[in-house]
Amino acid sequence: MNSLTKSCIGEVIGTFLLVLFGTGAVASAVLTGALTGLWQVAVVWGFGITIAIYASSAASGAHLNPAVTLAFALLRPAEFPRERVLPYWAAQMIGAMLAGAVILATFGPFIGRFETEHTITRGAAGSETSAMVFGEYFPNPAIFGTGGDAAALVSPLRAVAVEAFGTAVLVLVIFALTDPRNTVTPGAMTPLLIGFTVAVLISLFAPLTQAGWNPARDFGPRVIAFLAGWGEIAIPGPRAGFWVYIVGPLFGGPLGGAFYDVVLRPSAPASTEA
Repeated sequence: MNSLTKSCIGEVIGTFLLVLFGTGAVASAVLTGALTGLWQVAVVWGFGITIAIYASSAASGAHLNPAVTLAFALLRPAEFPRERVLPYWAAQMIGAMLAGAVILATFGPFIGRFETEHTITRGAAGSETSAMVFGEYFPNPAIFGTGGDAAALVSPLRAVAVEAFGTAVLVLVIFALTDPRNTVTPGAMTPLLIGFTVAVLISLFAPLTQAGWNPARDFGPRVIAFLAGWGEIAIPGPRAGFWVYIVGPLFGGPLGGAFYDVVLRPSAPASTEA
């Protein structure tokens, strides 16, 4: 097995685990009430990311996010060759779609019960409240509903800005935690701190956009929702908003990495050669 193949398998498995735990937490909260409160969902997300990184890091470096892959390709090309971007993105999408399919298979009866109890017609306006188990919407339908007044709270421009900002913070932290020049890098604790960063960001911004920060995490399960009957509610979504969760992170990720490099990264040690 060549290096790229092994890396892509690592990205499939790692992204699968990340999306499985994350969307599973949302499904458990929305459909069963087993998780209550935003922080409980955020913590499960965070630990899920930690587990996914530990499981896949040796094989692929555990990007598990197209925005992270793009940031490393643009800013760390010596460490991550740019020709690996498209294979990594494909692997991440496959892993995310597989996880979405597993959530649909395991929670399918609960989704049906939820829709019946709340008089939701799958694929019709308002069915974002069940589709949010897979893809993401702005503002959060579980908190603000799906009416016109709710939509006015978060415009597409505001939503893409929030997604860009949150992803920028995440990638800045990833660059800081994995930088060998940083004298306080936490070593084996790095995955836990990355997961905790995501949990904190979810706690702050999930009411606005459901806090995606990862195009694969959103679009992979969103494809499954589209195929499972949500149709245009899944893609392109209300106000054709699915692009927010792709453009925002892909812009914000490299921006956060560049900010770390330009403003915060320690200088390279001076050469001692004559």
